[in-house]
Amino acid sequence: MVLAEELAKQQKSISVAEFFEKNKHLLGFDSPVRGLITTLKEAIDNALDACEEAGVLPDILVIIKKTPSGSFTITVEDNGPGIIPEQVPFVFGKLLYGSRFHQVRQSRGQQGIGISAAVLYAQLTSGVPAMVISRTGAKTKAHRFTLMIKTQTNEPDVLSHEEIDWSLPHGTRIELEFESSMSAKKRLLEYLKYTSIVNPHARFRIEIDGESATFERVSGEVPPCPQSIKPHPYGIEFGILKRMAAASEMTVDLFLQEEFSRVGKKTAAEILAHAGMKGSLKASRLEPGDLKKLLTAMQEVKIPAPPASSCLSPIGEDLILSGIEKEFALDFVKSRSRAPGVFSGHSFVVEAAIGYGGRLEAEGTARILRFANRVPLLYQQGACAITQSIAAVNWKGYGIAQSGLPVGPVLILVHIASTNVPFTSESKDAVASIPEIEKEIVLALQELGRDLKAFLSRRDRNRIAEDRARAVCAIIPDIARKVSEIVEKPVPETAAIEGRIMRRVVVKRELLDGKVQIRIDNHTTKPVELTLYDISPDTGEGATVAPDFSSDLDGEVTKCWRVVVEPASSWVTLYPGAGGGSLTVQGMDESKMVVMDCEE
Repeated sequence: MVLAEELAKQQKSISVAEFFEKNKHLLGFDSPVRGLITTLKEAIDNALDACEEAGVLPDILVIIKKTPSGSFTITVEDNGPGIIPEQVPFVFGKLLYGSRFHQVRQSRGQQGIGISAAVLYAQLTSGVPAMVISRTGAKTKAHRFTLMIKTQTNEPDVLSHEEIDWSLPHGTRIELEFESSMSAKKRLLEYLKYTSIVNPHARFRIEIDGESATFERVSGEVPPCPQSIKPHPYGIEFGILKRMAAASEMTVDLFLQEEFSRVGKKTAAEILAHAGMKGSLKASRLEPGDLKKLLTAMQEVKIPAPPASSCLSPIGEDLILSGIEKEFALDFVKSRSRAPGVFSGHSFVVEAAIGYGGRLEAEGTARILRFANRVPLLYQQGACAITQSIAAVNWKGYGIAQSGLPVGPVLILVHIASTNVPFTSESKDAVASIPEIEKEIVLALQELGRDLKAFLSRRDRNRIAEDRARAVCAIIPDIARKVSEIVEKPVPETAAIEGRIMRRVVVKRELLDGKVQIRIDNHTTKPVELTLYDISPDTGEGATVAPDFSSDLDGEVTKCWRVVVEPASSWVTLYPGAGGGSLTVQGMDESKMVVMDCEE
C-alpha cells in the first residue's frame, strides 16, 4: 500500500513540448548536422506554403553564419502574406498549433510541429531565443518578437515584442541559433537544389559563410492552391465517426451528404439501406452499435474516389522537366504523371522522371530523388516505399544494369502528392509501404523505362554511323589546313562542307582568341529545336546571345540556350572566357547530329 501511494505521487501529465524535448530524434533532430537540415526544411516548407496560399511567387532568402561563440545562426526570410501579431507566438512557440491539421488537402506542413520544433531544438542546444519578424502589409508596421517555448506547459514565452520598420512590404523572417558544423554545407545546397527542382516557381538566394548561390525560378506561374475537401467515407475510423456524429445536429441522411466527400442523396440512401437505418434519425443520438453498422455500410457501398483536381497540386510533366533541366545537363530525360489514385480514402498522384547520361556518375548506384508534397526526402532512403518500388522494377529489361537498385549514369525522380502522405514517422523522411502507392510508382517507372530503352537502342544502332561522322569531321579541317598551305590562302571554314557531306546538324564549341564560341550549322532540310547546356567556370556574361537561364553551383556555371535553327542556317554565340568544361545537346536524334566539343 505504501509503495503504491509513493508511485502514485510520481505520476503526472507530460506536455507535448516536454516529450519532444527528450525525444527530439523523432522529429529529425538526432544530430547537429541533421538538425540544421531539418530546421531549414521546416522554415522553407512554411514559407512556400504561405506564398502559394497567398498566390505570390516565392522569393526566399537563406542566410547561415557562424557566430563568434562557434555556434551557427540560420535565417529564412520569405515574401509571403505574413502572420498577424497575435498569432506569431503560437505559430513559433507552441507545438501542435497550426491551421492545416483538420483540412483534407495537399500541403507541406500538416501537424503544426515543424517550425516550433526547430525553435525548441535551438533553445535546447544554444539557449538563445528565436527572433521572428512579420509584416502583413505595406500600410502596417513590422512586428519583431524574441521568444522561447515553456516546455513544461507547451506555451510560448515572449521575451520582447516591438514594432519596427522593415524593407519588405509583407513577409516573415525567422532567425535561430544552435550548435552545428559546416560539414552540412554540401547537404544544405543539395537540399535547396532538389527543392528548386520540384518548386520551379520559387527563387532561392543562399548565403553561407560569405559564399552566395542562387537557384532561379523557371516558371512565372504560382501553382493553384489546393482546396480543402470533406473526408471520404473510406478513410473514416470508428472513433472519428463517433466524434463527428456527436457534434452534428443533422439527421443521418443530411449528415452523410454534408460531412463526407462524394456522398450525394442517392449514395446516402444506399448506405442507409445497407445499414438498415432510417435517414430521419438524429446523428447525435446514434448508439455505438448503430455507428458500427453505419461504418460497415460506408465501407461496403461503392463510393467514387475523392476529387483529386481540387485538393491536390501535382507539379506536372513539363515543369518537372524544366526543374531537372535547370539543375542537371542530361542526354535524355522524360517525365510521367499518373492518373489520381486513392488509398484509405485519401487522394494521391504519383509523378516520376528518369534521366540518363550527361554529367551523372558512370559508376555506382543511380541517383534517386524522392519527394512528397514538393518536399525532398533526404534521409532513410532504404526504409522508403519509393526506394523499394524502384528496386522492384526489372531495370535489366530496359538496358540498365541492376544490383538491387539500378546502376549507372541514371537519375530517377519520384514525387508523391497526397492529402495525407503516409510517412513512417514524425520526421517525415520515408514513405510507408502502401500497396496502392507502390503500384502506381512501379507503373510510372515502367513507362519511363520503355522510353529509356528506346533511347538507348537508337543510340546503339547509330553508334557506328556517329563514329564515322566524327572521323570525317575530324579529318576535314586537317585537309583544309594542308591545302591552304599548298595554295597559300587562308584556311576556309569547313563546317558547311562537313554538314553537307553528312547531311547533319553540326554543333561546335571552341576557344577563339579568349572567347568561347558555340556554333550550330543546320545542313538538314527541316528546322531543328535544340537545348544547349554549357557547363564551365565561365559565367557567360557578355554573350552575343544571352543564355535563357544560368545557375551557379560549386564554381560551375550551367548556361542554357534554347535554340531553333532553320534549314541551311546557322546560330552562333560568343562570350569571354577561358574555356574548359563540357557541352551537352538535347532535342534531336543523335544519328542526325554531330557534336564537336573542342574544349573536352
